[in-house]
Amino acid sequence: MPEPEANHDADDEPLVVEAPPDVEPEPRRLISGHISWRRTFSAFQHRNYRLFFFGMAISLTGTWMQTAAEGWLVYELTNSEFKLGLTRFLHSIPVTLFTLIGGHLADRSEKRRILIATQFASMILAFAFAGLVWSGAIQFWHVAILALALGLAQAFDIPARQSFVIELVGKKDLMNAIAMNASMFNGARVFGPALAGLLIAIPAFGISGCFFFNGLSFLAVIGCYFMMRLPPAKARPKSKSLRRGTMEALNYV
Repeated sequence: MPEPEANHDADDEPLVVEAPPDVEPEPRRLISGHISWRRTFSAFQHRNYRLFFFGMAISLTGTWMQTAAEGWLVYELTNSEFKLGLTRFLHSIPVTLFTLIGGHLADRSEKRRILIATQFASMILAFAFAGLVWSGAIQFWHVAILALALGLAQAFDIPARQSFVIELVGKKDLMNAIAMNASMFNGARVFGPALAGLLIAIPAFGISGCFFFNGLSFLAVIGCYFMMRLPPAKARPKSKSLRRGTMEALNYV
């Protein structure tokens, strides 16, 4: 820092020091005004997103109910920590392996059709779980196969669902919609297992009731998808091979 320049004309005169320009204080900026709830929840101005949020909130709550009930069921059947972890692995591995393929399909197809198909498949699996548990025929290998099938459905559902949001709100409200989605997901993750615990404790419902209510929850989101009014689908670009599309995605990342 350069030495300050001093003017000292006489012994009885005060010392005048000129501060260097780089140490002058910057003006403070204060936030004024009131919170705009319209901006805070701007994504809800779009009818299609309201339907999406409502349907997915119900469906995700049911999914977390099933997740909690599934773990309880496996441990009740096997009393094995390893098989409990194996079940979660079988559910997760299709998402790891096939999400890139699901993303490629979402880029080349109408996302709403993909989502209706995956939600319908998940609903059938939930009702199959409920029927096997209710009848007393459920065995661990049933749970393993159904967990693998559910993971495969989600491998195609997740990329289509996440990329579908921009078609519902546009770029302007996309960040707000992403924040709302995160709130919805974490809220369902808290409420769903708690509700599952209550149902499991009630003999009239039990574990099969959790699976059954999860199956019913898919009807809400499927109905909301059908109620959406979407613009005509735009012409898709010329389809690329799966290998080329996947490599382009990896290069972009």
